[in-house]
Amino acid sequence: MPVLDPGRHRTRICQFWAHAMDDRPWGGPSPPAVAYVFADGRGTEEIARQLTDFSGILQVDGYAAYKALARGHGGAIQLAFCLAHARRKFVEVFKMTQSPFAREVIERLLVVYALEAEIRGSGAEQRLAARRTGAAPLMAALRARLTAMVDQLFSQSKLTEAINYALNHWDGLTLFLRDGRVEVDSNTVERSIRPIAMGRRNSLFSGSEGGAESWAILASIVNTAKLHELDPQG
Repeated sequence: MPVLDPGRHRTRICQFWAHAMDDRPWGGPSPPAVAYVFADGRGTEEIARQLTDFSGILQVDGYAAYKALARGHGGAIQLAFCLAHARRKFVEVFKMTQSPFAREVIERLLVVYALEAEIRGSGAEQRLAARRTGAAPLMAALRARLTAMVDQLFSQSKLTEAINYALNHWDGLTLFLRDGRVEVDSNTVERSIRPIAMGRRNSLFSGSEGGAESWAILASIVNTAKLHELDPQG
């Protein structure tokens, strides 16, 4: 989030952090919501400050600050990683190289997503049972394929990088197989960021820190309203 810095006659780069929750995919009790927090930085200290009293499952991408946060909380925070981020790396490889193996991985993950679509809205226990029957064998087979392939590739290739990302994050990528409340990806928060990115592009920058904080508050209200299918302008 660029913020005008009058003393230097230019902008400085600050951050909006997004915290989102949505229990609707598993029929949970909490209403959906998203909150944006304006901050100067994006390091471990900042996210640790925002989540001082948090414990439980946090679904995130592979950003190192989240991993450091989890390590610093002695097991109180479990990281569920995002299958869409892992898949995206194979999509990028396929677009560049037309790799048959990248295409195979993408197709395997499409089957997992199709199974997820069938159980969306079911209770957590029903989702978990269906995943253990359907998705768990698929993910186990995928891991075996990734492990077998990685040793055959040039260590600096983009395909190797994509495979290693998936394998290095595997425990968190498959947490959805152990907890029916967990989604397969972090698209709940990814979708909530899109309007912010568009608004930032159109507005260029915030005029001050106070303006950026107000922007974060108003965006939290507006986008939470949208999650409830309410017209924020109505």
